[in-house]
Amino acid sequence: MEALLPLIILLPFLGASVIGILGFISPNFRKQEKLIGGIATAMVAIPFLILVSTFLGFTGEPINFSLFSWMKTKNLDISFSYNLDQLSLLMGMIVTGVGSLIHLYSIGYMHHDRGFYKFFLYLNLFIFAMLNLVLGDNFVVLFLGWEGVGACSYFLIGFWYEDMNKAAAAQKAFVANRIGDFALLVAMFITFQVAGSLNFTALNTATLSHDVAFWIALCTFIAATGKSAQIPLYVWLPDAMAGPTPVSALIHAATMVTSGIYLIARISPVFLQAPEVMVLVAVVGGLTAILAAMIAIAQNDIKKVLAYSTVSQLGFMFMALGAGAFTTAIFHVMTHAFFKACLFLGSGSVIHAMEHAHAAKDPQDIRTMGHLGHYMPSTSKTFWISTIAIAGIPGLSGFFSKDEILGKVFAAGHESTMYYFVWLIGALTALLTAFYMTRVTYLTFNGKARYEQKDAHPHESSPLMTIPLWILAGLAIVGGYLGLPEIIGHGHYNWITHHWLSGEEAKLIINRTLHASLGVEIFLITASILIAFFGMFLAYRLYSKYDISGEEKVKSFFGKLYKVMENKFYVDEIYNYLIIRPFVYISDKGAFAFDQKVVDGLVNGTAFVTTIAGNIFRRLQTGIVQNYALMMFIGLLLMLVFLMT
Repeated sequence: MEALLPLIILLPFLGASVIGILGFISPNFRKQEKLIGGIATAMVAIPFLILVSTFLGFTGEPINFSLFSWMKTKNLDISFSYNLDQLSLLMGMIVTGVGSLIHLYSIGYMHHDRGFYKFFLYLNLFIFAMLNLVLGDNFVVLFLGWEGVGACSYFLIGFWYEDMNKAAAAQKAFVANRIGDFALLVAMFITFQVAGSLNFTALNTATLSHDVAFWIALCTFIAATGKSAQIPLYVWLPDAMAGPTPVSALIHAATMVTSGIYLIARISPVFLQAPEVMVLVAVVGGLTAILAAMIAIAQNDIKKVLAYSTVSQLGFMFMALGAGAFTTAIFHVMTHAFFKACLFLGSGSVIHAMEHAHAAKDPQDIRTMGHLGHYMPSTSKTFWISTIAIAGIPGLSGFFSKDEILGKVFAAGHESTMYYFVWLIGALTALLTAFYMTRVTYLTFNGKARYEQKDAHPHESSPLMTIPLWILAGLAIVGGYLGLPEIIGHGHYNWITHHWLSGEEAKLIINRTLHASLGVEIFLITASILIAFFGMFLAYRLYSKYDISGEEKVKSFFGKLYKVMENKFYVDEIYNYLIIRPFVYISDKGAFAFDQKVVDGLVNGTAFVTTIAGNIFRRLQTGIVQNYALMMFIGLLLMLVFLMT
């Protein structure tokens, strides 16, 4: 089996290459949609099967394999080496498993798109970059994957580049991520200086002073805020849903946005040596979670609601990381990948139906939907299952992972009271999550049809699109049972966090010891259940009674704050006023003048001097032999005079 491991990395790259080359040179190949979709899906599904097979036979000892040596000097040895341990195996299976379903769904969703082959080329390339990121055994391979997913997200978000809004969203994502990337480079330089290597194992086992650990952790966290969309660099993610819906599912659920959480978990021993950064991570995560949840309540675009929901759920993961519950954060990465991918693909199915039925001017506005569950039973049922999961209703995956996050954050309160504050924010965010998810689901699939039914006949999507929805919905139900609460058997039945990621055989993620008393744990679980049920009941009661008019009640409750939430707290406008406009002004007045006067002046001056010199010396090149003889004679006379004097 180990001989097949390189295929995990190589197959997605091979798929992208074959589709790209044949698509470029052969117009007939571009029309073979099933062939292109089949190749692309197989190039991700086969690595998933190899990873599952490796997982089933895994002994606990990390498996290392290398493709080739890249750079080798006296002090630096970097190779394309990959490491399969408990964390990378799990992340690899999430990326390729969910990625395969999204590829399959895309065959139906992108049917008849003129850029069909390019879309699957980018998708395969995206998976290739993401696998480098999670499987690389050193910072350099991770960084190449880190930049690779950034480039692919630019291609995919701006896939329909003729629409300037979509092109602008791609640019926004690209620029915001580059800011975080600079911080990651600084963290890498410090790591090499103190550990003498860029290997993760070398860093995690190195003896670091507090200051060094602080700066590595802080720079890594800044990098993570870019990729995983936290304050202040979260602004790109809501706009990232400008790309095709399968791209939204891929970016928001299974791949790029989990990079920051993965990286922090990967170097968890360094973060544990910097408690100040840990508190900062938890606070930023909490503030991001509630800010995004409040914005989600006031949005009417179905994909925007889901996009802000992703930002909010990522905030939950950072709360867990900040509390030192790294394995719990990865557990939520897994459950979130299942139900959020299902929700995004479900929204794509809805948009697809509304576009084909010509039912509304804006096929993404939930105010023009309603009663779609009657026409789209599979999409409706799977969307509701995922909504119940993310709301935190007991029995489904979101309850187990979210409840564990809140429990661990509360337990960390004995170290710093700031964690109690973060827990309170998390509890409020959980309430808002249950409310806005029920709102968007009910107004989409239930209630009255708010479009002209006379000519519109929305219909269910093809099996190519509904089968992945059912698989993801099934995973959204059962995925949580891999991490049963500690109250059941003192954590013995919590396979993922207590055994797989931080058990005796793993020892790669060091969690803080966070335990609450039995009474506190029962109180926290009860509170989580009541919050989830109350949030869902409130939204269901409101919209089933008043339908879309229920919005007025919500506006009335929040008062003037609703307008602020509706306008996303004016964060984009603030950035534009404080950063972008001054930068453009300085560029216009300062850099432009510098370019014209200094840079152009140097270039033009050099050309002027060269021209003058050319005019002078060209007179010496007459082509007349007598002139050359005269010059030689004068030169000899000058040399004689020089020697005699």
